[in-house]
Amino acid sequence: MHSWQLQEAKARFSEVVKSAVSEGPQVITLRGEPVAVLISAHEYARLTGHKPDFVEFLRQSQLLGAALEIDRDHSLVREIEL
Repeated sequence: MHSWQLQEAKARFSEVVKSAVSEGPQVITLRGEPVAVLISAHEYARLTGHKPDFVEFLRQSQLLGAALEIDRDHSLVREIEL
């Protein structure tokens, strides 16, 4: 990850954008502290894209329709004092 001072990033913005696309996230600093990160549109879409809910995840499972044998433990429950 390359780091750019804010003034340098403003002066060389095209280069910062090209680096974000070809090399990955670019850190922008102000007075030596990271204040922003520039990422490519592709990376942004990947990070913020649609994520399936639990039901959708199960429906897309490769195990859907597979014959699974699940054995239940039939041992007795134990007593506890409250």
